[in-house]
Amino acid sequence: MTYPDIGHFVPRRREECGIFGIHGHPEAAKLTYFGLYALQHRGQESAGISVSDGCQVRDYKHMGLVSEVFKEEILKQLKGHLAIGHVRYSTTGSSLIANAQPFVVMHGGEYYAIAHNGNLVNAWNLRNELERRGSIFQSTMDTEVIVHLMAMNLGYGFEEALVKALGRVRGAYSIVMCSRNKLIGARDPKGFRPLCIGRLNDSYVLASETCALDLIEAAYVRDVEPGEIVVIDEHGLRSMKPFPVSRPAYCIFEFIYFARPDSSIFGQNVYLFRKRLGRLMAGENALTADITMPFPDSGNYAALGFAEASNIPLEMGIIRNHYVGRTFIQPTQAMRDFGVRIKLNPVRELLNGKRVIIVEDSIIRGTTTRTRINTIRDAGAKEVHMVVSCPPHRHPCPYGIDFSTKGELIAANHSVEQIRDFIGLDSLHYLSLEGLLKAAGTTTRNHNFCLACLTGDYPVPLEEVVRKDCFETF
Repeated sequence: MTYPDIGHFVPRRREECGIFGIHGHPEAAKLTYFGLYALQHRGQESAGISVSDGCQVRDYKHMGLVSEVFKEEILKQLKGHLAIGHVRYSTTGSSLIANAQPFVVMHGGEYYAIAHNGNLVNAWNLRNELERRGSIFQSTMDTEVIVHLMAMNLGYGFEEALVKALGRVRGAYSIVMCSRNKLIGARDPKGFRPLCIGRLNDSYVLASETCALDLIEAAYVRDVEPGEIVVIDEHGLRSMKPFPVSRPAYCIFEFIYFARPDSSIFGQNVYLFRKRLGRLMAGENALTADITMPFPDSGNYAALGFAEASNIPLEMGIIRNHYVGRTFIQPTQAMRDFGVRIKLNPVRELLNGKRVIIVEDSIIRGTTTRTRINTIRDAGAKEVHMVVSCPPHRHPCPYGIDFSTKGELIAANHSVEQIRDFIGLDSLHYLSLEGLLKAAGTTTRNHNFCLACLTGDYPVPLEEVVRKDCFETF
């Protein structure tokens, strides 16, 4: 959702975020804090909360984890019945407080706050158009484009202005937004990113994942549907579906990696989905070994399924330090390598002399996996095989996942055998595309998932400037 801070403004889209909103609760800010805490896995760079008491919208945001940004004294100052929140990460050029969300503006005597998960593929062109018409931008977020488009149309009323703004943007967005007395949730017509609705007594809740509802003991009601806008105020919830119906394109990588296993997204439980992936990998690959083990944590649940289906015992051959952030989303390769060394430590006595099958959720750049395999070898493993619970990632994602250029993807330019040799494995096996979709209960001909990172079939066409940015090899 950002562009880098460089002299020539070229977008580099590399983000995944978590959003939360609640209406009609006297402790809205505190519940938003807990909701963001549950969504911390979706972004570890910055956190923010905007809250309304019906008269004004106050906000607080800063760089860091939710628990670091919000102390008790800060939450006490955020009084109101309505709040939205955001957790975020990015990787290049945009680690700035100016780009932390929610983004808050005042226009025509009304406050508006917005938080966004996803990426707009035509934000660059829209921003150029708006600047030519006199708009002055305060940040490098594509989220701000939506605000400026709304401001141009507020003469039609708030809801119609939002419809007109969202009608101009293309790409992936799940949004929570508020004015003084309204909470709004919106999802793009393809439904790339998850967004659900919950109830906590008389209060409505919006969240990226159901795990956030669970933490505050809210009941899951339903998902915000692709292309739907929900408006929540003192009269309850109203639904609008102003856009043409489109075939959904749910991000498959949400299931494979990003979402928490205790969440349900896109109508399915993540834990059970990953376990099915493991069973299907065992069916596709007749391997023999002494132990099955995951690289914790996202590989844990596929490893359970693989071990059960293959009858190869599951062991935790490597232990994770849970006080280290995800290496996948650190800004530089040097930081990623450092994160691997302090994040995972092998159980040497368990691995020494063993034939090991490692279950991994994905291989993106390959460098992190190579470092981990070296650790397993150094611990004395006799053979090291790997099964990966998705097909190779060969294409960049412009819709909000942290691989935005083809040059970052090892499988884009190397065969499976070359990847195996680079990583240092005895054998490497990826789950087939058919197996991945079978785990989802569908087929290659009849599915509602975005598989662009695997197949190169982009469900929303890319603008030329985005195409250049995404496909250039660095």
